[in-house]
Amino acid sequence: MGALSRSRSEPREPPARGAPQFFSDPLDRRPARVPYPAVGLLLGTALAVALAWPARAQSPEASVARADTAGLRVHLVTIGPGEQVWERFGHNAIRISDPVSGLDLSYNWGMFSFDQPGFLGRLLRGTMLYWMAPFETEGMVSAYAAADRSVWVQELALTRVQREELRALLALNALPENRFYRYDYYRDNCSTRVRDALDRVLDGRLRTALAGIATGTTHRWHTRRLLRHMPAMYTGSQLVLSGKADRPIDRWEEAFLPIELMEALRDLRVIDEAGVERPLVREERELYRSREVTEPPVPPSGLLWYLAGGLALGAAVVALARADAPSRVALALLGAGWSMAAGVGGAVLLGAWLFTDHAFWYPNWNLLQLNPLSVVLVILLLPLLVRRRPGASAVGLAAAIGVLSLLGLLVHLVPGIEQRNGEILALTVPIHLGLAVALVRLAVRSEVAPAA
Repeated sequence: MGALSRSRSEPREPPARGAPQFFSDPLDRRPARVPYPAVGLLLGTALAVALAWPARAQSPEASVARADTAGLRVHLVTIGPGEQVWERFGHNAIRISDPVSGLDLSYNWGMFSFDQPGFLGRLLRGTMLYWMAPFETEGMVSAYAAADRSVWVQELALTRVQREELRALLALNALPENRFYRYDYYRDNCSTRVRDALDRVLDGRLRTALAGIATGTTHRWHTRRLLRHMPAMYTGSQLVLSGKADRPIDRWEEAFLPIELMEALRDLRVIDEAGVERPLVREERELYRSREVTEPPVPPSGLLWYLAGGLALGAAVVALARADAPSRVALALLGAGWSMAAGVGGAVLLGAWLFTDHAFWYPNWNLLQLNPLSVVLVILLLPLLVRRRPGASAVGLAAAIGVLSLLGLLVHLVPGIEQRNGEILALTVPIHLGLAVALVRLAVRSEVAPAA
């Protein structure tokens, strides 16, 4: 989430699932076997690019020794979006400070390492390992301000017992044997870890207040909103996200976004030491405001742009269905290029479904648009480079792929099908149908026209 940190250390594997879970994953409340999805291979790869931290990480042992005081203060630190794709979703951390002793550490769950054994394999399988570490708050905030990212801090009105419990929990979580967790972009990320830690010391009061409160949003809605100014990443995410990303989410689930968690805490009331109900947020300050980057409030309305692109490419393919050599070669190259892109994309989606933990990728109706069979069509189109007439196999396969693409459009209209892939349909259906029509037309014209 926008604050991933490069590290040259070699993280150790977390203990096996049979090990005591409080030590291997102290905030883990999930069943033993849960898929760990990612937004998509393209997006996931971009998210694996780190923002280097100028701040120096503190040892957990040192933080425990320095924090043995009654003057602890707890803040939620929230960082706004940045310009890069891995920064678009923001970041957050829990700050533990004591003005008397000088302690001031921010615990952040956004750490990973390119040097991690099996890094690429884990990225592809959706089993990325992240870890948590404390950093000096001043250096951390300075780094984000230098990157022109907004920073807010909220002091939380926790009781002394809750502050001590939270400090102990975070210090324990930061120990080498406890700090790792399997990253899930929507369900288990840097922000949900912060949320769960606060909920634990609040005895579940945060979850009680947020769970079941409708937001009118989905994971896809927020993804589209935050990637609206990045067309390539936006399109890639819409291709790989299945209908699971279109399930309505409540305020508890929406806290996978740091800014949404920050806003949710503003509405929460807790019981203080005197037994009086009061707001959880004692004070909120904006430490730095970005000069350039703000969160888009709503997703884009891009359906017409995708439809225009699909119709333009589909019409271009049909227009090339002529027997002259330049048109025929152009048709072969354009059709093969599109079919290769669609086929490889379909193979990635199918492979993710069958062999990975990218649960938000499947079941994905975009497989009717990114069809692995399109790779075969690439081979069948190549003879058009030297022959006037497309083969019957090429015509038949293009027609079948076009029918399946059209079927995907009809499925989209069926009530109960949640996957909102209208933009992808608007782009792909005209191209698939255009290629099928072009090959049929060229085959007919080749039979009628005399040989040159």
